[in-house]
Amino acid sequence: MTSTTTQRFTRRAITTGALGAMALVLAGPLHAQNAASGYPSHPIMLLVPTAAGGTTDIAARMLGVDLGTALGKTVVVDNKGGANGAIAAMAVKRAEPDGYTLLMQYSGYHVITPLVTKQPMQWQASDLTPVANVLSAPQIVVIRADLPIKNMAELVAYAKAHPGKLNYASSGNGSLQHATGAMLEQQAGIKLTHVPYKGTGPALQDLLGGTVDLTFGTAPPFVPHIQSGKLRVLATTGKTRLPSLPDVPTTAEAGLPKLDATSWFGVFAPAKTPKPIIDKLTTEIAKVVASPAFKQKALEQGAVADYMPPQQFADAVKAQTAQWAEVVKATGIEAD
Repeated sequence: MTSTTTQRFTRRAITTGALGAMALVLAGPLHAQNAASGYPSHPIMLLVPTAAGGTTDIAARMLGVDLGTALGKTVVVDNKGGANGAIAAMAVKRAEPDGYTLLMQYSGYHVITPLVTKQPMQWQASDLTPVANVLSAPQIVVIRADLPIKNMAELVAYAKAHPGKLNYASSGNGSLQHATGAMLEQQAGIKLTHVPYKGTGPALQDLLGGTVDLTFGTAPPFVPHIQSGKLRVLATTGKTRLPSLPDVPTTAEAGLPKLDATSWFGVFAPAKTPKPIIDKLTTEIAKVVASPAFKQKALEQGAVADYMPPQQFADAVKAQTAQWAEVVKATGIEAD
């Protein structure tokens, strides 16, 4: 081969290689657009990191029906509770990033759990892509109706007179309810006994059965039992009263201004899910959450329809993580 021929061959190879590389670069967005153009073509799985019956489950089922109608495909809600939300989070982390496996995440698992876990986490926030926030809800302080306690002042007085006698249920060690209970103990100068469960549903059943005395949680699963008189709500932990419980004071009004704990419930997808798919999902979720019917149902359940798009949602999560990091440090709570 002559020198001239070699040079031509080399130039041709370089040109071909450059064109190939350029084709790969261009193929990325094109592939993402193609993936979204026919999406969804079959049912979507929406995983819930808790047992049935809690607010996370209710949020998923409220969203799932209307979102399925909007997308033209069924949204199947699948409860995968346990391990402080890790079972469901890991399933979504490992799923194909194609928009067909999503997570209805609970703020306690997303924000609190990473702060209190001793061992290296099996999943990280970076493993999940924010799609949209759906609901927000302050926690309420709720007790068995047969206890001789009518308000937060009486709860604190009773706990001081009987250190450790009152026990409170949570959805697990290191959960948001656990953190709220620890924060109440610290701020009120009382001692409670913590009883962890695998989700709000089982905790609620034992509260109704008289096995535990009180709990903290978002209002939706408790409202029917409050209305029936089986449970009594003492306060809400948000900055304002709940429209569904207008006569219930906030913890600030009850003399505990720093006991502020609001939960969020939002949708996440696996990391690297194509942006066109995320865009399509968040657009349709926004329409569902903005509907009068969804807003009214949320209020009836003791929550607020609170749509946030991906970036705003991500910023809110970051801010809340910083807020709870201070609480965890002060109270010293730990997960299993």
